[in-house]
Amino acid sequence: MSIKSAVYTAHAHTTGGRTGTSKTDDGRLEVTLDTPKAMGGNDGPGTNPEQLFAVGYSACFLGALKAVARGEKVKIPDEASIDSAVSFGDNANEGGKGFNIAVELKVTLPGFDRAQAEDLVHKAHQICPYSNATRGNVDVTLTVV
Repeated sequence: MSIKSAVYTAHAHTTGGRTGTSKTDDGRLEVTLDTPKAMGGNDGPGTNPEQLFAVGYSACFLGALKAVARGEKVKIPDEASIDSAVSFGDNANEGGKGFNIAVELKVTLPGFDRAQAEDLVHKAHQICPYSNATRGNVDVTLTVV
């Protein structure tokens, strides 16, 4: 999958891998990276790629929900939220080589009945850039709570 033309490009510089630092070229984000103990790391105070992916995907998905809602002439309330979980583990596909992630997004849409909320979530999953990037590669579970 590709894009027609970029309307925005984010740039980051990372050193040290999972135990290092990463920062954006505009200085808006600078993080220390540490590997969780469960993954053989030092469990230091820094964040990790899975946490960053969870934040990015949930924020992007909520934006996609708002875009879908605008098209349907409904408003997503300010209280709408997404609880995301990104799990890391051995790859279960293609002979099990390497590692993979799995994603769970629990979407809360106050003021919508379940059927309408599930319809909006399904439509958002079709347009969200993270969903499009992961489709066919990452197991994504969507739940309306």
